Amino acid sequence: MIDLHVSRRAALLALPVLAAPALVRAQPVFPNRPIRIIVPFPAGGATDLTARVVAERMPALLGQPGEPSRFPVVVDNRPGAGGNLGSDVVAKAEPDGHTILCCTIGTASINQFLYTKLPYDPTRDLASLALVNEVANGIVVAADSPFRTLADLLAAAKARPGELNYGTPGNGTSGHLCGEYLKTKAGVNLTHIPYRGTSGVIPDVLGGRVEVAIDNLPGYLPHLKEGRMRALAVTSAERWFSLPEVPTVSQAGVPDFEAVAWFGFQAPARIPAPVQERLADAILGAVAEPATAERLREIGSAPKPLGPVAFDRYIAAENAKWRDVVRAAGAKLD
Repeated sequence: MIDLHVSRRAALLALPVLAAPALVRAQPVFPNRPIRIIVPFPAGGATDLTARVVAERMPALLGQPGEPSRFPVVVDNRPGAGGNLGSDVVAKAEPDGHTILCCTIGTASINQFLYTKLPYDPTRDLASLALVNEVANGIVVAADSPFRTLADLLAAAKARPGELNYGTPGNGTSGHLCGEYLKTKAGVNLTHIPYRGTSGVIPDVLGGRVEVAIDNLPGYLPHLKEGRMRALAVTSAERWFSLPEVPTVSQAGVPDFEAVAWFGFQAPARIPAPVQERLADAILGAVAEPATAERLREIGSAPKPLGPVAFDRYIAAENAKWRDVVRAAGAKLD
């Protein structure tokens, strides 16, 4: 005689085992539609260039072995408010990995100390994927500028306090804070003119409407190489590989000055760990390819790949530095 109670109990115990393959099959495949990289600045600047170099290789690394993903990775420029508008789009996006952010030193670190109110919390609302590269800022003038050296510029700024303008791609960008840092360290008064991206700064410097640009080098390299612009100094601790003839700010007379911009990728904070890992692996895999690394160098940046945990530590160290710089400069934005 069959014990119906035992048989029913055995059948119930077997249900999870029988259901497991079905549950596994039910898990959504990633990616299952195009991945959108939000660039919170206009096209043509260092953030945009970094995103596009990495995006080009990501589909091949997100597919199955030997078969690239059939879904593209597209760049979507959402400029405004020093990168805050685009960053907020990602912070509030569905955390499924299909919307990610090309973040910067400004959006991930500086802005939280500079702006009195942000629409997102960079620590709480965004998760690290990978750091990709670092970029020196350049202090750049038009080729016909009377300033031949950084010392010339600083001497003029001391003689005419507040009369000389420096342009940057926006409030909260590394160019902005480099300018404020320079003012504090050199004891000068320059007036900040924020633009909506590098593409707005360059024509005004070339046209003489702004005396100097302080901005990420990549967007200026073509103009420097063509002789239309001149770099007075770079903001890195050592001379930058793409402009070895240009002195650092420290070498040009302002000791102990160092400030580099950096770029990486973040996702909405609640992204599932397997998706976060898959995206990080694809981004880091792209940077590890010699051709991609060379393209990053060609735009004037130095590859600096770090995974999610190391990137979190890197951001924490940057937060400590730029919190102090913003306080010392007394800079605040609404």
